[in-house]
Amino acid sequence: MITLTVTSKGQVTLRKEVLEHLGIKPGDKLRVDLAPDAQINLKAAKAEGGLNAFFGSLHDPRGPSLTLEEINEAIADGWAGKR
Repeated sequence: MITLTVTSKGQVTLRKEVLEHLGIKPGDKLRVDLAPDAQINLKAAKAEGGLNAFFGSLHDPRGPSLTLEEINEAIADGWAGKR
């Protein structure tokens, strides 16, 4: 169990291990649902923002960069059942 401290301003800082468990990165949002018996449910909020928020979401800096032609080929192969 992890214990957090509430500041005089009523703020709580979540530890890195909690954020990592939730998959939260800087700029992400959290959703807090109030539950009975003085409990809460804390979840990573789903990203919103439409198409602009989607751009770059599939980028993996550890992975290879693909050309538009390679992407189109992978899509065609997927539709043809080759992948």
